[in-house]
Amino acid sequence: MNILIYTHATLPVVNYGGTERVIWDLVYALHLQGHQVTLLAGKGTICDWARVIEYNSEMPLENQIPGDVDVVHFHGDFEPISRPYVMTQHGNSNGPIDPNTIFVSSQHARNHGAQAYVHNGLNWDNYLKPDLHNDRQRFHFLGKAAWRVKNVQGAIDITKRAGEQLDVLGGHRLNFKMGFRLTLDRHVRFLGMVDDTTKSQVMTKSKGLIFPVTWHEPFGLAITESLYFGCPVFGTPYGSLPELVSRDVGFLSDKQSELIEAVSSSPNFTPVICHEYARDLFNADVMAKAYVAMYEKVTSGEVLNPHLGNIITDFKRLPYIK
Repeated sequence: MNILIYTHATLPVVNYGGTERVIWDLVYALHLQGHQVTLLAGKGTICDWARVIEYNSEMPLENQIPGDVDVVHFHGDFEPISRPYVMTQHGNSNGPIDPNTIFVSSQHARNHGAQAYVHNGLNWDNYLKPDLHNDRQRFHFLGKAAWRVKNVQGAIDITKRAGEQLDVLGGHRLNFKMGFRLTLDRHVRFLGMVDDTTKSQVMTKSKGLIFPVTWHEPFGLAITESLYFGCPVFGTPYGSLPELVSRDVGFLSDKQSELIEAVSSSPNFTPVICHEYARDLFNADVMAKAYVAMYEKVTSGEVLNPHLGNIITDFKRLPYIK
């Protein structure tokens, strides 16, 4: 199959770029599976395993698609075209929803009145190999701490009351983006935006991910990355979390007291089980095969979401009982 992947981003990404990382790994996995891939992307994109076309914002998208392409996969702004297409919705949306939209978890799809979804996968070969048998001393939080719905304060409070240490990846002790927040708790170490090496080094020594989000998390790469490094997940039962975090690899509750108790019992979880779970279920090869199944449906004339329902009206903060 000849597949065109469309994004405004410049690939590969230099820093974190969660969505862009997924796109990059999808292109590579499709290539390994024998498909011909064209990458229509931002200026400066370089890729050794795909035909690269620089996106031109002044030209209609239809005119930038080569004639040999079988299906177009949108990651970002949708523009009507005459070719078969799918579109991945990576975040939450107020609509309208295109019938060929693919969401990144089953709950994410249901929240938008749809059914089609493909879990994000990553190429684990791009990560440092985790040490699953070393001594683990601290917990970690991974995400944009400036977003209130990520609830870094909840992670800080949980570890403090459990008598544990916390590393915050993706935030700073002094933050003006949340109005004003200065975290004085000394049990917390803020590492800011970290590169892949630092992130890997922190997680391979971590007791677990503290992830008490207070919104409908679409997917959460922080979850699967942490599991890959042998870290169980302690979070809230919102969005994708119930379908990503089984009882073998974590604990979910909207009550802080229950999360504190679970964190204190973190040795009951096995790093090897967490690692193998993420490695086998949330890798780029599994993701690519699922997307190919979607491509085959639309190229045969099927619609991915033939019956679209209502989008939930509130993507704001959800209950969290302290």
